[in-house]
Amino acid sequence: MTIMAGMGGPTGTGVGPLLRGWRERRQLSQLRLALRADSSARHLSFVENGRSRPSRELLLRLAEELDVPVREHNTLLLAAGYAPHYPETPLDDPSIAALRGGLERLLTAHDPYPAVVVDGSFRVLAANRSLGLLLDGVAPHLLEPPFNAVRITLHPDGLAPRIVNLRQWRQHLLERMARQLELVRAEPLRRLYEEVSGYPVPAEEPVAGPTAGNPAAGDPAALGSPFALPFRIRHEGWVLSFLSTIATFNTPLDVTVSELAMETFLPADAATAAFLQSAVRPGNDAAGR
Repeated sequence: MTIMAGMGGPTGTGVGPLLRGWRERRQLSQLRLALRADSSARHLSFVENGRSRPSRELLLRLAEELDVPVREHNTLLLAAGYAPHYPETPLDDPSIAALRGGLERLLTAHDPYPAVVVDGSFRVLAANRSLGLLLDGVAPHLLEPPFNAVRITLHPDGLAPRIVNLRQWRQHLLERMARQLELVRAEPLRRLYEEVSGYPVPAEEPVAGPTAGNPAAGDPAALGSPFALPFRIRHEGWVLSFLSTIATFNTPLDVTVSELAMETFLPADAATAAFLQSAVRPGNDAAGR
């Protein structure tokens, strides 16, 4: 496993418009936000109109009340002429070695089921051996590091031709990206969304044929799940079905850490679990292809 570093920097157009934008997004009045932040509606109005400069302490309180992401905390401070509050530590920095090691141990422990760590733009920073099983057949140009999880999933030269419920999974990913864009005004993420939303999509979901030991593969009803939307992908004559979970760090104090997410894939049926148990084990290179 290799963890790759690198994050974009903050941008802003003035602290007043930025604050107003976050307040309106959270659907709060000036009075209600001011009361929460121990200020006054008059002062907040002056700040939003550029007639007053907020103190660093007030700006941090406002950001907390507005549930502004860590990176955008720094954006607000810079727009007001203050130094950033949160550091942005590269993942290859020695000071973050313990965290990096913890992530790698979690990834390894999740084998034989796929798991991946991505940043706020869905770039893959680390993955376990089992992810290689899903990436079988992906075009080499899509795997050049740092490769992007969403691009690989939806690209016609990536996983898309093998995903049984591509229309469903595509909608899920695009909605997830849209929610991310509501939180972070990231130009690279916006460009990625525009790119992948333009990829071709089938007119209707194909029905996978049944395979030995995988009897549910040809059942159209199996495209759904009573628990969560499954990710269903063809592999070596099988249809593997996964449920996805996403974990982030609680109360992060670093920009880099705040944007890390570990996505793990759990088998959604017994056939998938049995296949992975036999395919991904010590001495078997199936996951590394």
